[in-house]
Amino acid sequence: MRHSLVRPILTLIAFIILAAQAVPAPAQQSGVDVYAITNACIVTVSGPVIERGTVVIRNGLIHMVGASVKAPADARIIDGTGLTIYPGLLDAYTNLGMPQPSPAPGTNTAGGSPLVQQSSAQTTSSPNSTQPPGLQPELLAIDLLQAGGPQIEAARSAGITAALTAPREGILMGQSALINLAGDSAQQMIVRTPIALHVGFTPLRGGSYPQSLMGVFSALRQMLIDAEHYREAQAVYEKNPRGLRRPLQDKSLAALLPALSREMPVIMQANTEREIQRALDLAREFNLRLIIAGGRESWKVADRLREQNVEVLFSLNFPKRTTAQVPEADPEPLRILRERVDAPKTPARLGAARVRFAFQSGAPGEMASYLANAAKTVENGLAREEALRAMTVRPAEILGVADRLGTIEVGKIANLTITRGDIFERTARIAYVFIDGRPVDLKPAALTATGAGTLASGNWTLNLNLGEGETVITLALEQTGEQLRGSIQGALGSGQIANGSIGQGGDLRFTVPVNIGGLTTEAAFTGTISGNEMRGTIQIVGRAPGSFTGTRIGSAPPASTPPARPTATQPTPGAPPATSQPAAPAAELAGTWSIKFVIGEQSVPATLVLERRGVILTGTLQGPFPTAEIIMGSIDANGFRFTSVVQLGGENIELTFEGSAVEFELRSKSGSAVFSRGKVMFMNGTVTSALGTVKFTGERPLSMIRQ
Repeated sequence: MRHSLVRPILTLIAFIILAAQAVPAPAQQSGVDVYAITNACIVTVSGPVIERGTVVIRNGLIHMVGASVKAPADARIIDGTGLTIYPGLLDAYTNLGMPQPSPAPGTNTAGGSPLVQQSSAQTTSSPNSTQPPGLQPELLAIDLLQAGGPQIEAARSAGITAALTAPREGILMGQSALINLAGDSAQQMIVRTPIALHVGFTPLRGGSYPQSLMGVFSALRQMLIDAEHYREAQAVYEKNPRGLRRPLQDKSLAALLPALSREMPVIMQANTEREIQRALDLAREFNLRLIIAGGRESWKVADRLREQNVEVLFSLNFPKRTTAQVPEADPEPLRILRERVDAPKTPARLGAARVRFAFQSGAPGEMASYLANAAKTVENGLAREEALRAMTVRPAEILGVADRLGTIEVGKIANLTITRGDIFERTARIAYVFIDGRPVDLKPAALTATGAGTLASGNWTLNLNLGEGETVITLALEQTGEQLRGSIQGALGSGQIANGSIGQGGDLRFTVPVNIGGLTTEAAFTGTISGNEMRGTIQIVGRAPGSFTGTRIGSAPPASTPPARPTATQPTPGAPPATSQPAAPAAELAGTWSIKFVIGEQSVPATLVLERRGVILTGTLQGPFPTAEIIMGSIDANGFRFTSVVQLGGENIELTFEGSAVEFELRSKSGSAVFSRGKVMFMNGTVTSALGTVKFTGERPLSMIRQ
């Protein structure tokens, strides 16, 4: 650390003791939350990078930014050493906060886009409309918006602070809103509404017209023509109503008028070359301000997009393998293979053709891969600066909110995404997210997913072929939704996996640090799971690709799992004599522990609840702060390690615990007789945070005998 540990430790003491005594912090005179993030690298996007500077937030806005800025006296200070501050990421097209469609009874729900989920669901309807559901452009996202929920939490955990959200269903789906992803009500979330009119090309199901792609475009053209006639009739009547029969009011046709006058852009969901060409034709015919959303094959019509000045909201929901990769499976069609190869190359191709674009996540379940897929576009030729602009200022410009979002500038809304590490690096981690000038709670991806999966969960024995004989390791995986977390141990050392994901077809990928020849490097595993078998390829930095096969060994810990390391921890002074037993099995870590933070002569109590699955630890931590989840927990040959983000003094503080445990038998003596009083597990170790490092101890009775 750059600073002496004395001041940080004193600060940590003050935080914990104040919280333990429940002494309220003095109220600020202005009643406004003020934050100062100091000593951080600041990527403003609007100007040069500030290698070491301060961002001051006041009243929800960016108050000051610069290398020489001093933290105000009334600010809550966050030490940004080692952190990088970016403008809050903006997802250019989502359905966040929109109610899920309810399936129509007795209908087939297959088909449809992952974002425009209409299939045969019951479509939201506008009251008193002259048009059927699915052809009602007057629907407003603001009227449907619901605050909170796991999908919004997942987006925030991916670093996204704001998003365009649109109704889910229909051909003329309705009008979108730009929202911040925090707030207790829809009104608190809205940044601007309406933003654009949204059009989808998926035919309506359930017997409603239109039921074909040709019918979709026919219905769109007819409604736009009807809207033009409606506009003319209204204009004539408004100019001189005397003697004229008043025209009928039609709110569906009226909702199309801003699009026809180019006051409101029209976002059309189009992925294939054919769809994009038809969208361009329709926009030219009616002089619409067109924006393409999805754009999977947009690079094929880049010249025409540039000529018509059409922008693209490119989906980072890249095509995935839909079937398990096994020898018996039929080879995938060449078209599918090409789509998977072309997807991450498309942004660079659009940029080379001078087509403006921004990034969208593409589907609610893909938030965890948002940054990973953005990084793939960089690996495939897109400049890092352009990739960052595609997630920040570019969507703000395209959607008309660049005067308030997209860059770190004084006076703009204080939406910030703060990382530890470069945002496009695989090892980067979202440290803080500020929305409307306030830090929001970040939950690990596994906690924000919509459901747990069992396809990958469990312990696996992997046989690696790296060209130098067979290497055996143990892999422990925990799956929640499409997210994977876990660890490896064995001949390549031990480490936590990162960027872990699994598709519905069983294709998985993750990276993990490995130790080869005394050097630590990174290995990327890519493969598939079929039942209790796993196979795939492994790419280790600086080496030729290898392969691996694996077999699930069940939910019980592997026989080779080493026990927790015994330590010299002894009972506290005054405790009865005790004898140390061999190191306790790792399973004994599970349970409720009474722990203490040891800070000089002070000790602050807390409660630690640990749960174990294989070599993975989860649970909760509760003390002089609200209950916090345990994340990134693991057991290895050296003991245990986990992280928890707690609120101390109004700030989110990341605490990293490292330690070990040992079992003791407590004995008491009466004359010449020695009696057992039971067994107790003891643990000790260190807690490291941005404020410094302190020690902790803990104990958990295993079996106590009443005397």
